[in-house]
Amino acid sequence: MTAPFPTRRHALGALAGAALAAAHATLPAWAQAPLHADGKPVTLVVPYAAGGGTDIVGRLMAQKLGELWGQTVIVDNRTGANGVIGSSYVAKAAPDGHTLLLVVGSHAINPVLMKSVPYDTAKAFTPITNIASSPMVLVVAARGPYKALPDLLQAARKDDIPVGYSEGQTRLTGELIRQAGGLKITGVPYKGGAPLMVDIIGGHLPAGFTSVLTALPHVQAGNLRVLGVVADQRMALFPDAMTFQEAGLQGVESLNWYGLFGPAHLPAETVAKIREGLQTVTRDPGVAKQMQDQGARLVLDTPEAFQGFLARETGKWTQVAKRGGIQAE
Repeated sequence: MTAPFPTRRHALGALAGAALAAAHATLPAWAQAPLHADGKPVTLVVPYAAGGGTDIVGRLMAQKLGELWGQTVIVDNRTGANGVIGSSYVAKAAPDGHTLLLVVGSHAINPVLMKSVPYDTAKAFTPITNIASSPMVLVVAARGPYKALPDLLQAARKDDIPVGYSEGQTRLTGELIRQAGGLKITGVPYKGGAPLMVDIIGGHLPAGFTSVLTALPHVQAGNLRVLGVVADQRMALFPDAMTFQEAGLQGVESLNWYGLFGPAHLPAETVAKIREGLQTVTRDPGVAKQMQDQGARLVLDTPEAFQGFLARETGKWTQVAKRGGIQAE
């Protein structure tokens, strides 16, 4: 009997277990004063489903910050519209530090691909820090014809190759690569990463762009190969996978980042204290390992650096969509 394909849920379950263990590990004695003297809970809005990768990161950070501050930090999953529902809620919240927002790379892409976003992404929030980032990857079937990234790129310069994607960032990632490499690839949309992985493994599609977390269980099971990493350096999880920059596509990068925000006009002293708390808790080996296990690299940049990064991200994806004739819907 053939064993079932491991799923993203299996990977998330393992990561959730690791997160739980990390959350209950003993913190060193570097507790800070509460974030708020009034003792009221802090709400961390995660605008994606409970149990997903962002939710796992959010719950890990909430647990650790709560322990550090001696104050309750609640995770509130307000889902819908690719993160817009929860983000809109935070945009309207009081800038008192009691309501925070954890989002991923789609936060900068939604205004590019969606006609109606009920807030100005650049003005409605106070950037606190980019906690961590993980690159998008190109995957193929482990027993398929492509053994190295140059093989697929060479083929795609001669013949049209269908390449799957499952959401806005993976769609634009494929378009970025197509433009940078002068490739003949056609994007094939999927409603979710799971069916995309199944079709690639089954030989129905030669390749697809996805997140590390979606690909990881299938790679570990020997069913998929990460052929290329859309970043400036290789990953420890997939040491044999070349970057697209190594393959000659200079400057291409697509990162799935975990960004923390507050409402607009959040006081600078509150921002500094939250970022300091994150810097402290991520020094915990259990937390650091949890992030590494899902292919994420800790960043924890300054609010100013994060704001600049966000502006560059939105500008980059706007230009990619414009050159590719991709219209907001």
